[in-house]
Amino acid sequence: MSEKLATQRAFRTAVVPAAGMGTRFLPATKTVPKELLPVVDTPGIELVATEAAKAGAQRLLIVTAPGKDGVVAHFIDDFDLEEHLESRGKFDLLDKVRRAPNLLTVESAVQDKPLGLGHAVGCAEAALTPDEDSIAVLLPDDLVQPSGILKMMARVRAERGGTVLCAIDVPKDQVSSYGVFDVEAVPGAATPDVMRVRGMVEKPALGDAPSTLAAAGRYLLDRAIFDALRRIEPGAGGELQLTDAIALLIEEGHPVHVVVHRGTRHDLGNPGGYLRAAIDTALDSKEYGEGLRQWLLERLDQDIITSTEHLGA
Repeated sequence: MSEKLATQRAFRTAVVPAAGMGTRFLPATKTVPKELLPVVDTPGIELVATEAAKAGAQRLLIVTAPGKDGVVAHFIDDFDLEEHLESRGKFDLLDKVRRAPNLLTVESAVQDKPLGLGHAVGCAEAALTPDEDSIAVLLPDDLVQPSGILKMMARVRAERGGTVLCAIDVPKDQVSSYGVFDVEAVPGAATPDVMRVRGMVEKPALGDAPSTLAAAGRYLLDRAIFDALRRIEPGAGGELQLTDAIALLIEEGHPVHVVVHRGTRHDLGNPGGYLRAAIDTALDSKEYGEGLRQWLLERLDQDIITSTEHLGA
């Protein structure tokens, strides 16, 4: 089966939960949605949309909160701005402005109350057509680079069915910050980075962690997930946890596999991770990379000199 056909059969709709208030970025997010904060010069939501489009998604469904319309508005043509840029010959900027509206079809669903990731995913069900048997879910806080993991996940679903999740291999001293997979090898798998999921432990102590493979914010979910979400019990604050619904599917024999992403993953949901993502992205940029690298080296050298002077004082 070709890669393109496998992806088309795996999913047409990519869901992006974006109803959060971005409190860790206040006061910036008082008026600007967190998903629109730029990684260098591109909003995080556009990076996620680009990843979904490259993987074959035809539609992006953004799950938003009431009154949080700016995220979807980013994907609407601004003809006045385009005319302004074109009349002044600023064609590079014009291409950038036109990029998001031309990626794929963008729609929205409203999550009325902040009742967890599982509830946000459930909000997407009504927007699907009857012949869609799966969806991709991309958490906008997770910047996974290089893109391409969704294509690999689609191939695994085409070969093995069920639900496919993405994992990153984290240092042992960080496992308590993640949902960690309990996995086993898959006989006949083309790569050891594809494993069967037996279960998942949320933020375990190191001694209780079944592995160092942690969830990385990319899901390829069989449509059975919606029925599972209706049958799980809400947790703290009435929230529905997506991991609880996946665990139920595993208990009932639904095939769930994980694909290990060996690239980088940055957390755009907190200022520290956001800064690292911006620096990492800028260093790879033809426009900014060389100048930024030189400045960083000079800045770090100055820090070393200053630290040495303090030690010698």
